[in-house]
Amino acid sequence: MKTVLVASSKGGVGKTTIATHLAAESALAGRKTVLVDADPQGSSTRWAERRSTMDSAVLPIDGASRHRSAWRSIPEDTERVVVDAPAGAHPDSLEVYLEHADALVLPVLPSALDIDATVPFLNALARHPRVRSGALRVGMVGNRLRPWTNASQQAMDMLRQWPYPLVAELRDSQAYVMLVGFGKSLFDYHSAQVREHQADWQPLLKWLRKA
Repeated sequence: MKTVLVASSKGGVGKTTIATHLAAESALAGRKTVLVDADPQGSSTRWAERRSTMDSAVLPIDGASRHRSAWRSIPEDTERVVVDAPAGAHPDSLEVYLEHADALVLPVLPSALDIDATVPFLNALARHPRVRSGALRVGMVGNRLRPWTNASQQAMDMLRQWPYPLVAELRDSQAYVMLVGFGKSLFDYHSAQVREHQADWQPLLKWLRKA
């Protein structure tokens, strides 16, 4: 069983969108997938409930109120676990998830304020024993990018200088908001326009396969 933690020290960075898309991609690939919703807002749980009638359904588990006991609720035959961490979490409050995760995906928006807010989070992660030993890999994802703008380009250049790899650059699109509201993901569709956005995810998916 592989566990992917999606976390950020800043709210509003698209954490839940990334977590639900990773869960959908896994389920569509035929893996038995669990989504642990540790965010009190419960957005991931509502997404999974809307998806419950599909062949590629994802099992939601409450990780907000149950915290450590959530892991005992994961079925034994589960192949992939995606954790949607609480918004604005600090590594100290994520210890139970850091213990189980094989990879941590960190969304970052292309703004100086968001990047500055992420630095303390990454510094705290660097002190975690599993991160130091390489047992827990950390990858950054540039999210809601507008690649044609100087702001996005400069922000990604800055992230590439950090010690953690930039494993994906996801373009901004209103499609994400609409699809999550329906319990869907980009991976549920095959149009030419959607495939362009799906291609943005391939470096992240490749990185996770190696984690």
